[in-house]
Amino acid sequence: MVKHVILWQLKDELSDEEKNNVKAGIKTGLEALKGKISGLIDIKVEVEPLASSNADVMLDSTFENEEALKNYAVHPEHVAVADGKVRPYTKTRVCMDFNQG
Repeated sequence: MVKHVILWQLKDELSDEEKNNVKAGIKTGLEALKGKISGLIDIKVEVEPLASSNADVMLDSTFENEEALKNYAVHPEHVAVADGKVRPYTKTRVCMDFNQG
C-alpha cells in the first residue's frame, strides 16, 4: 500500500470565516472521492489542528499501489476538487508519499 499525505497552509488574506468555509469544502470534496477512484482505499481530511500546528489542513490517503496514486493525481474528479476547492485558497503544500509496509 502507498500513503499520500499532504499538509496545506491557507492564504493569510482569508478571514477566519472564509478559512472555515474553505476547510469544509476541502474536506467534503476530497472525502467524497472515496469509492469513485479505482485503487483509492481510504481518504480523510483533518481540519481542526491543535494550536501547536503550523498547517491548517491535512490529507491522509491510502492507495493500493503507486500506479493507483498516479491515476488519482490525474483523475478528473480529483482534479476538479484540487482546482476548485484547494489550489485557489492555499499558500503552501507539503507532500510525502511512501510505501506502507
